Amino acid sequence: MKILDRYILTAYLKTFLSVFIILMFIFVLQTIWLYISELAGKDLDVWIVLKFLWYVSPRLIPLVLPLTVLVTSLMVFGSFAEKYEFAAMKSTGISLQRAMRALMVFIAILSITAFFFANNVIPYSEYKWQNLRRNIAQTKPSMVITEGQFSQVGDNFNIKVAEKSGDQDQFLENVVIHKKNDKKPNGNYTVIIADNGELASEEGSNTLSLILNDGNYYEDVQVSDIKDQKREPFAKSEFKEYTINIDLTEFNSADFDKDNNYNNENMYTTGELVVELDSLSGSYTKDVKAFSNNMYFRSGISKFGTHYKPFDQKEIDTDTITNVLDIFNSEEQVRLLDLSLNNTRGTLQSIEAKKRDFFVKAKRLNKFEIALHEKYVLGVACVILFFVGAPLGAIIRKGGMGLPMVVAVLLFLTYHFIGIFAKNSAEDGTMHPFIATWLSTAIMLPLSIWLTYRATTDQGIVDIDSFLQRIGKLFKKREDKEE
Repeated sequence: MKILDRYILTAYLKTFLSVFIILMFIFVLQTIWLYISELAGKDLDVWIVLKFLWYVSPRLIPLVLPLTVLVTSLMVFGSFAEKYEFAAMKSTGISLQRAMRALMVFIAILSITAFFFANNVIPYSEYKWQNLRRNIAQTKPSMVITEGQFSQVGDNFNIKVAEKSGDQDQFLENVVIHKKNDKKPNGNYTVIIADNGELASEEGSNTLSLILNDGNYYEDVQVSDIKDQKREPFAKSEFKEYTINIDLTEFNSADFDKDNNYNNENMYTTGELVVELDSLSGSYTKDVKAFSNNMYFRSGISKFGTHYKPFDQKEIDTDTITNVLDIFNSEEQVRLLDLSLNNTRGTLQSIEAKKRDFFVKAKRLNKFEIALHEKYVLGVACVILFFVGAPLGAIIRKGGMGLPMVVAVLLFLTYHFIGIFAKNSAEDGTMHPFIATWLSTAIMLPLSIWLTYRATTDQGIVDIDSFLQRIGKLFKKREDKEE
């Protein structure tokens, strides 16, 4: 390696490591702020908190690494241009591309490393992080109960509350509880609704008492006799105060290293994502075809033969018939219309229900496809943002943490927000996942080419003198025409 390449690479690596550590520290602090409610007030060991941060750090790399490349490129090349080091290089016949050669090799290695990191390390850390979050949540049941949605507490209770209050979130408002049956654990046969409630537990006790006030209790009575099942027996009662005791043995002995069966798109490698996408796509296609065939069968069209005759033409004068209902009497017409309306309403309800079901399945399928492309986007983004930052730093000729940092943050926010909006559109199905994932990178590509060309030819971002000269020539031509 020549002295010049060693000098440029050393300067770049020093700045790169410094910027990476600073940005990583900032993003980790933001993570602590976001998840402070899951960590505070649970008497967790320092080792558990450090493990939480260790597992959450890899998922920050897709944000930190491209921003680090952009900021470092702007700072280093801006500093070289500000100190006239590029001018000295050009005076000896060394072009900008030649000066960037060693860094191109480094960025290429970095992009390949980023792909393998996103493909292997991030899925593993995401899996461990989600499991650790679940196990931490078990150390304090009141934290498991989330406002506005059903949360599982223990094995038999799903609890939903409108609002929590109190110094330990022990007071609950508008409580809805679904209790599972031990004999039939797959169904929610008991529903309890209360105006308010309170979580109470003595120190050192393994039992949590949920005290409910002013509510109703409803339970489907499960019977084995078929005749009794058709009667749909149930039990219903009202109460002023009702206490439910929940066993906390599992909560108090939470295993922080326990692995649960979590499954989301960020926990898969590329090979696993391809298999999962093939499975989800095949399942989705089969569901759509099955529903389509079912709707076609329910319409009754399949029952008509090719030579179907709705009436005997010898007995009925077809010249007096204006519509199909005219061949029936009044009572039959009413029955047919009622039957048609009921069938239509049932069909519309089935379509609406399946529409929501298909939307959820399509959204999950889109998320898996987005996760697949994101693993490739990370490496490519590092290369493109390098060719945005390096020539831009050479053009603006300003080093340090001031102007380069501002420019880098503005560029990265534009890049990041375009990606977020595009991915949200892809999840809803309004944009193809492939286009959405690569859109922000594709927008930066022509910018990188244009900036590299401008820096290579020693041109600024905007050549004001040339612009003014063209305007002056335009006015001069108009004056000549008037004369």
